[in-house]
Amino acid sequence: MEWLVIIVTVVVLWVASLFKILHESLSASQVEVLNDVSGGVFCKRNVLLVIAHPDDESMFFTPTINYLSSRGCNLHILCMSTGNADGIGNVRKEELYLASIVLKVPQKQVKVLDHPDLQDGFGKSWNSKLLSKIIKEEIVNCAIDLVITFDNYGVSGHCNHQDVHQGVRKLLQDTSHKEVEAWELVSTSILRKYSGPVDIWLSLLTAKFHLSGVAHCFLNEHPRRSLAAMAQHRSQWVWFRKIFVSFSSYTYINCVRKIN
Repeated sequence: MEWLVIIVTVVVLWVASLFKILHESLSASQVEVLNDVSGGVFCKRNVLLVIAHPDDESMFFTPTINYLSSRGCNLHILCMSTGNADGIGNVRKEELYLASIVLKVPQKQVKVLDHPDLQDGFGKSWNSKLLSKIIKEEIVNCAIDLVITFDNYGVSGHCNHQDVHQGVRKLLQDTSHKEVEAWELVSTSILRKYSGPVDIWLSLLTAKFHLSGVAHCFLNEHPRRSLAAMAQHRSQWVWFRKIFVSFSSYTYINCVRKIN
């Protein structure tokens, strides 16, 4: 009997959470993070999403991408490697281009690097100065005024995710472009990470009450698009990643925090 109560409770929470996502997407009542500096009306921004590997955008950032795209932001993706750990970097690069089409990011605004010092792999540390230099060049070339990337844990703990974060921090320390804002995707505990849409309640409360207005949450207005985008990464679309995308809270909500 106790197990039945638990199962029913979980199902009710999932349904309520999915309804919440649907309601927010229809009402367009989400808090807008990208206001102009005077705090006035919402304005379009040139946004650079900095990731480490092809598929990071689909596994972790789709709520943010969908939100920005639907609000008319000009989104660029800078991927620091081809994900060549298994020798299929060229394949994964093309898969990212296909996923960007699903996510409504123009292919010409997706850049994938294959730098000899930025190769995919656990234990392969990336130099923050090199990363900062590359990011700065992209900011200048594309007139970027807002950067989004991983936080210092990198959601999954992958060292390359963490390196990308350090590269953005290095940029903020060194750059003369003070008008550029940077935001990081907040990592959560493993329990929250695999709670699916149920995590939206705790994420919204955390952003509202505990982070003093420097964090915002984006509900995924198109959860099916996340699955469709990840499915374009056919070389990575194995059974455990299908489970991850279905049950990951990052499919349903992103909380981003301003990097100071």
